[in-house]
Amino acid sequence: MASVVDICNGALNQLGASTILSLTEDSKNARLCNARYTQVRDSLFRSHPWNCLIKRAELAYQFTLPADCLRVLTILNYDYDYKIEGRKILANHATIKLQYVARITDPNQYDELLRETISAALAADIAYAVTSSNPTASNMYTLFQDKLKEARFVDATEGQNTNPDDGLSDIIGASSFINSRY
Repeated sequence: MASVVDICNGALNQLGASTILSLTEDSKNARLCNARYTQVRDSLFRSHPWNCLIKRAELAYQFTLPADCLRVLTILNYDYDYKIEGRKILANHATIKLQYVARITDPNQYDELLRETISAALAADIAYAVTSSNPTASNMYTLFQDKLKEARFVDATEGQNTNPDDGLSDIIGASSFINSRY
């Protein structure tokens, strides 16, 4: 079972630093992880529509974004024009169906590669503060970029049709879907 401390310890292990038992313990590494984890995680969440973080919601009238919304992906009512201003969505309709990246705080709901990428991002973020070494900080940033590239690729291709010879399309038209139920 994964935890925030596990992800933080993954970052500290990459730095060759002492691990922590909790984010509230009285140590430099725990204070750094506690101060930076949420911001690093949320920045990473906004950078890509991670499959394990996507939610849908139907909003009515006021169109206030859900509290856990980090990034709007699309309005599922395909022909609606909309604009995001602050934490509101402006549209000329009584309801809208929204697909968005959610701030999910339970690491057990994250894909394994996303957990590894968060650890690498945190390691890159706190590397200089922990090690006082510019080369280590640079190496951690490179490692983070590599992990991010791999995780995005796997996430983006998961569930996609990768065999063009099987005659299936990655996009199923509405009429095909409706007719398939008969």
